[in-house]
Amino acid sequence: MKPQASSKSSPWLWIPTLYFVEGLPYFIVNTISLIMFKDMGMDNGTLALLTSLISIPWVVKPLWSPFVDIFKSKRWWIISMQIIMLATIALTAASVRLSTFSVTLILFIIAAFASATHDIAADGFYMIALDKKQQSAFVGIRSTFYRIASVFGQGVLVVLAGVLERALGDIPRAWSLTMLISAAILAAFTLYHCFAIPRPADDRSVGEARSAADIFREFGGAFASFFQKKGVWLAIAFMLLYRLPEAFSVKMLFPFFKDPAEAGGLGFSTDMFGIVYGTFGVVALLAGGILGGLAAARMGLRKCLWPMALALALPCSVYLFMSIVQPQNVWVVGSCVVLDQFGYGFGFSAYMLYMMHFSQGPLKTSHYAICTAFMALSMMLPGLVAGYLQEALGYVGFFILVMICCIATFCVTFFVRRRLPQE
Repeated sequence: MKPQASSKSSPWLWIPTLYFVEGLPYFIVNTISLIMFKDMGMDNGTLALLTSLISIPWVVKPLWSPFVDIFKSKRWWIISMQIIMLATIALTAASVRLSTFSVTLILFIIAAFASATHDIAADGFYMIALDKKQQSAFVGIRSTFYRIASVFGQGVLVVLAGVLERALGDIPRAWSLTMLISAAILAAFTLYHCFAIPRPADDRSVGEARSAADIFREFGGAFASFFQKKGVWLAIAFMLLYRLPEAFSVKMLFPFFKDPAEAGGLGFSTDMFGIVYGTFGVVALLAGGILGGLAAARMGLRKCLWPMALALALPCSVYLFMSIVQPQNVWVVGSCVVLDQFGYGFGFSAYMLYMMHFSQGPLKTSHYAICTAFMALSMMLPGLVAGYLQEALGYVGFFILVMICCIATFCVTFFVRRRLPQE
């Protein structure tokens, strides 16, 4: 017998938990995988390459989003993907204990595809289950709980793993227990969602009304029209290069914190990284994003673009400073991280607003989805080689290269700003 859920359940009963579950697997796959593999001895080159490849599902998810419309309901996809995510993370706990990197990597990739599909279904369900007034009212709630998942995934779980490492003296066992706890949390939310998520009448396969050929024809038309938009190649260059300094550095931050001083790192413990970067850094990132949104709403994107580009790129210099000085004072390191993450959050606002600006038109939903694919690609491509560059250049040389990448940010900002309308 299927669990019964009201077709008119209060959004408060399911939106907070749904968007927490949307965020948590994403951060487990993209952040915890990197930290865990590094803790277990993987070299930086292989580490950055493999953890970048894991992010491929978010690059290509627009290509299979029509399947989510054609087959089954959005609710079915949500519950099914949550089951797959909790199962793969639970199995990861066993594979980590056995130190089988290849099996663990495959499980993370499966979890990544399930998480990316869950994103598609959850966002589509949000549009179906709520009227326009409710959609506007709850947009802040869904964003808040996604951010809470960010702090929990990058902060709380990492701190927990670090504490267990010291308490048990067994790194694989510590991460195995952390993964089991994560799976248990996802299992509890999945069981809850079986009853709490409503069954709106409009949530049905569009294949019931239209053929698969019609759906793919429309998708192909939207994809082709994206590349016919005026200024598309400049827009793509902006989406790929605006975050280049961050794209190179992000995969190497935990290795930089973790590696001993003689290897050029800071020698921090896993739990200290979770506190400094995964908690205070994430809070600073969110605060910068909120301030950036307020500034853009008041002044407009064109006026804010240069300040935001500078805020995003230049604070990366704190890592060059730390690689040279190698400070051991946690307050100095924490202040550097907070400065960088606040600036990145502020500067990233321009990136999101530009994607929305470029997507405007009759097919804005499809075009924005394509923009998000380029957004994911912009982080994946530099990450593939970041580890090998760091091993070749050392941390000081690597962070000098990151600062040189700021030139790309400034170049695309200059040309894009010239094309933005006066506000």
